[in-house]
Amino acid sequence: MKLFTKLTLFITLSKLAIVVLFVLLLPVLVNRVASEYTNYYLREQKKKVLKAIQSNGIDYYLQGEGSYGSYTMLKEEYISLEPDTAGLWHDTIETARRLVETDTLTYRILRHVFSYDKKNYLLEVGKTTATISQYNRPLQRVALFVLIALIILTILVDLLYTRLVLRPLAVIIRTRLVNRRFPFKEHLPPIRTSTADFRYLDNALIELMGKIKEAFDKEREFTSNASHELMTPISILQNKLENLMVDSDMNEALQEKTMGMMKTLNRLKKIVHSLLLISRIENDQFTRTDTINIEQLLQEVMEELGHRAEARGITVSITLPPDGIVIPNMNHELIFQLFYNLINNAIRYNKENGQLFISAKISPLHTWTIYIQDTGIGIPAEELDTIFDRFKKANRSTGEGYGLGLSIVKSIAQYHTIRIEVSSEAGKGTVFSVVFP
Repeated sequence: MKLFTKLTLFITLSKLAIVVLFVLLLPVLVNRVASEYTNYYLREQKKKVLKAIQSNGIDYYLQGEGSYGSYTMLKEEYISLEPDTAGLWHDTIETARRLVETDTLTYRILRHVFSYDKKNYLLEVGKTTATISQYNRPLQRVALFVLIALIILTILVDLLYTRLVLRPLAVIIRTRLVNRRFPFKEHLPPIRTSTADFRYLDNALIELMGKIKEAFDKEREFTSNASHELMTPISILQNKLENLMVDSDMNEALQEKTMGMMKTLNRLKKIVHSLLLISRIENDQFTRTDTINIEQLLQEVMEELGHRAEARGITVSITLPPDGIVIPNMNHELIFQLFYNLINNAIRYNKENGQLFISAKISPLHTWTIYIQDTGIGIPAEELDTIFDRFKKANRSTGEGYGLGLSIVKSIAQYHTIRIEVSSEAGKGTVFSVVFP
């Protein structure tokens, strides 16, 4: 999962968690606010009554009566004033029921006892709880809508800012890591960013790629120079041995030893020739202007290798579409070498009287894949990742390895942006898939 996707999910889920938490707490918060505001309102009403008594006297309310009571038309609020017969000082706010005329209603009640002309009076100021909570639901609904709007707005702002901040990282991944062809020949300018971390990452990648390219160039130069230097003495030594076998009288034992030396020289010459070929491919010394007819190319390969298959009793089956497969922008010599090495391995590591199947399949994107399948000894799973490495030796009792043949295949494939896939099962055979671009 991409970093931006993870951040998007985190931002969205965290905001949703806030919304859920707020929805759960909203009724409690609103009730708390309404209750505190009601208490404040009752205290303000108490102050008004006491101020009126202080200014106009207690008869301003009692009017010569023993007590005073007043309530609004709908009995939403009431004020009562009477002598305090209990003799206790009260100054409380609580929720209680009161009988008003014939109705019993629940009120939020402030009770206050004060002294006037050496007498204690009990003042009650009440407000029905129904009027307190009548605005709770609309208030909760409005608060929820406002919160959702703010959450959506913050999510959009967060996503835009996150995308803006992570844009240099996306550029680094797209230009430095994705679809880069080794060796890194093109020079890429530094990424423009104000984020120190991304600048450090970009510089580190550029430095690392530079070191890899430098090391690869040195290895390639050494391989090329060493191969050239080795070819001359090998050829001279081979000529001398050939002349020695022709001109001198050798006994049979000496001739066998000389033939063994000739075989060793031939094997060494093939290795040097392969190294030179890989070096030339990696140095871009081949053109890619040929148009390849796969059927004709496979026939040419089988003309070279057919006798080896016949010698081992291997049946070769080639199944290609009747319209033919034509691939442009290739190098005929290199593609011939690619199929030659793969088919040669399919014969070499096949079983006696085995089978070799060559077929083709086109993808929905109109790219061709050529399959080379044998019924040979197969490749153990632990060796599949290293079969294209140079001089890789398989862990077998015979000591046989893949040598440079598959390394050449890998170099040719990379040079033509061909993808090579391999699947194998020990003892049952191997399938190489050559996927053309």
